[in-house]
Amino acid sequence: MQTYKISISDTKKFYENLGCDKGGIEILSKKSKLHTLYIKDLHVGAANILKQDALSIGADLAVPSGVIVARDKYVDAVLIGTTKHFEVLSRKELAQPFGLKELAKTLKDYVKEQNYKTKIMGVLNANEDSFFKNSRFDNSSASIKIEKMIEDGANIIDIGAVSSRPGSLAVSEDVELERVKDIVQTIYKNKYYEKVDFSIDSYAPKVIDYVLNHGFKIVNDITGLENDEVCKIASKYNAQVVIMHMQNNQTNMQENPTYENVILDIDTYLKNQIEKAKSFGIDDIVLDVGIGFGKTLEHNLLLLKNLEHFKHFGYELLIGASRKSMINMITPTEIVDRLPGTLAIHLESIRYGASIIRCHDVKEHYQAIKVFEAINNIN
Repeated sequence: MQTYKISISDTKKFYENLGCDKGGIEILSKKSKLHTLYIKDLHVGAANILKQDALSIGADLAVPSGVIVARDKYVDAVLIGTTKHFEVLSRKELAQPFGLKELAKTLKDYVKEQNYKTKIMGVLNANEDSFFKNSRFDNSSASIKIEKMIEDGANIIDIGAVSSRPGSLAVSEDVELERVKDIVQTIYKNKYYEKVDFSIDSYAPKVIDYVLNHGFKIVNDITGLENDEVCKIASKYNAQVVIMHMQNNQTNMQENPTYENVILDIDTYLKNQIEKAKSFGIDDIVLDVGIGFGKTLEHNLLLLKNLEHFKHFGYELLIGASRKSMINMITPTEIVDRLPGTLAIHLESIRYGASIIRCHDVKEHYQAIKVFEAINNIN
């Protein structure tokens, strides 16, 4: 007899290959993944009940010392258990007091299976102020760049005409529209939108309305649907909408960004913006935590490490950290040399739940993602 420790990505497929009974595969799969859920400001009464209920089924609740004698009225705790444990507790706690009923209703959201195909969103900028000059284009070279991106493996192409780098200034809707009009006409005339999906990186209603009427399908809004007019237009065209978080605006977002808890603060923001989108009839939603938009290096790293948390909303997650300055903060590097750091961030983001990667280097990302998936899909 020999033994070796294994890592399983697709538990159902693994147990099928092992030859397990069909009925047991689902059960075994739910017992194979461990979850750790941070619970903030839990009533001490709830902590004691949840601790006992968790232990009774083989899970556990990590709590501060003194909980058993109710030293503090509210505590932070960490629930540790498998998918199966969370499902059992989601039923068990429905009858309990001290806010456990509300917790029970959300537990399943943190463990539900989500399988989205990884997509590459290539970046093209129709402005001279983009921080990475290689992503800029003029109309004469637009077709060449688009066809190259499609050939290299892009699933989506994101067109922007206004820089959103820290400290950048906004331009009028008319100027922005003038910058994108020709390229939009080129896309429409050549029917490139039949080969890949096109996204507009904009929060200007006039621009968004124009491009959605010319083959574009996605609105990538760095203001997270702040403008009601954008909501109305997106709803009218049944467009997919990317809701991104940004603290303040691009002119001042990096001036001492602060959060009480960056994960929970952004969670609350996304929850509110999702509700707003739905109120306008928008159902096709993608979430973006906004790496580099009003965040310190520590904020960015915490968001990347805990990206899986945001899967509980049930929507695809987009990450765009391509060649951003956070890489330079970790290891001093010029923009042109930040591709390795970019790939490291994006591959880890996929590991933690992102399925749309916004990047400048499509070909390199395509290869890296294919290798990453080959490793993680082997059983």
